[in-house]
Amino acid sequence: MSRRGRAGKLPLWRGPAWRLPGGRGPLGRALAHRDIRLFFSASLLAWTGLWMQRIAVSWLAWELTGSAFWVGVVAFADLAPAIIISPIAGALADRVDRVRMATLTQILTAIQASVVAGLTAAGVMSIELLIALELLAGIISSFTQPARQSLMPGLAPAADLPAAVALNSLCFNLARFLGPACAGPLIAAYGVVPAIACNAVAFAVAAGTMPLLRIAATARRGHAATASLFSEVAEGITYAARHPGLGPLLLYASLTATLLRGVQEILPPYVEQVFGRGAESLAMLTAAFGVGALVTGLLVAARGRLEGTTTLAIGAIGVQALATAAFCATGWFPLGLVCAAVMGGSASVHGISVQMLAQSASDASMRGRILSLWGLITRAGPAVGALALGAAGQAFGLRLPTLVFAGLSLVVLAWGLLRRRQIAAALEHPVPRDKVTENL
Repeated sequence: MSRRGRAGKLPLWRGPAWRLPGGRGPLGRALAHRDIRLFFSASLLAWTGLWMQRIAVSWLAWELTGSAFWVGVVAFADLAPAIIISPIAGALADRVDRVRMATLTQILTAIQASVVAGLTAAGVMSIELLIALELLAGIISSFTQPARQSLMPGLAPAADLPAAVALNSLCFNLARFLGPACAGPLIAAYGVVPAIACNAVAFAVAAGTMPLLRIAATARRGHAATASLFSEVAEGITYAARHPGLGPLLLYASLTATLLRGVQEILPPYVEQVFGRGAESLAMLTAAFGVGALVTGLLVAARGRLEGTTTLAIGAIGVQALATAAFCATGWFPLGLVCAAVMGGSASVHGISVQMLAQSASDASMRGRILSLWGLITRAGPAVGALALGAAGQAFGLRLPTLVFAGLSLVVLAWGLLRRRQIAAALEHPVPRDKVTENL
């Protein structure tokens, strides 16, 4: 048979590299698309660099101050700008060229990382300057997230979109393993500067790949401007709040992100105060989060369907809460690694499931704004949680506040379980767009 195959066309990819287990399933179909491979290869590179910088900056803050509170403030500075910026960035991503927007913001991220590395190498970094630079990084990231994520429907057919969304989370969590695995030994041997410099290089390369994407004009831009930017921001928030599925799901995700995700943002104090260990152990814990997330992410992605996704999104929080409580209660590091893997795995199940539901249920003209709200939740929730845990940890130690937060998240879980059927009916079997807008 001709190498062109039965259809008379060259296959998009002939080698075995993309023949994953179950390669003819959802993930294999998604990876058959050239733009998917390019987009997520660049994402993996950039996010690996990002995790290297996160580990390095967190450790740098701990070295500068020795204070759990200030480590929490630095994490808050990186994540908190999403509270204000994300809704605006989402509205902007719905009315401008998303490829150009993503390219520009990734270049700015590379510049920011270069400045942090340069000032640290010069010996002039202070905690105040670090906080200011992390605020800048948070602002830039808030614009990058909706621009990149809203491009996904233009990368693959609608049937492969759930797998593409899952791949997005898988890349992030694989990077969450690779970044710390690279950063830990690098920081231990040479300090934080090389790890931060790697992020600058990674984002510069990722920005260079954006113009290579072949995306239809309709996917590059949501709609022409129809009102003021702030009116469209308000329209997106109203759309999400009144949607029978998106509203309660995003509220549930925001509450649980605040209560549970802060632990991962201020790991250095846990490493020293709870486990009595150093930088290598910080990298091991962060890598354990990533390994757990990668394994469960593959399992969720392999499902390739929406049915039952709401149950996964809600139920995963119960597992995460119990693992978080065990993580802070033990002082035995091997058990801490296991708990970290379970925390990362359950968070991955929750995150992938919420993204799949939001991407599938959102109207195309609203997609950037809905995904910006998800970006707000994943950044602002951990920021507030990290700040609260850091402040409470300074006064009471880390164990008690973490256990209280885990207990409160179980209360939120109970509320989510009561709303599960309503959310599933609206998101797993979405009603026609005109019916939704009639209710809004």
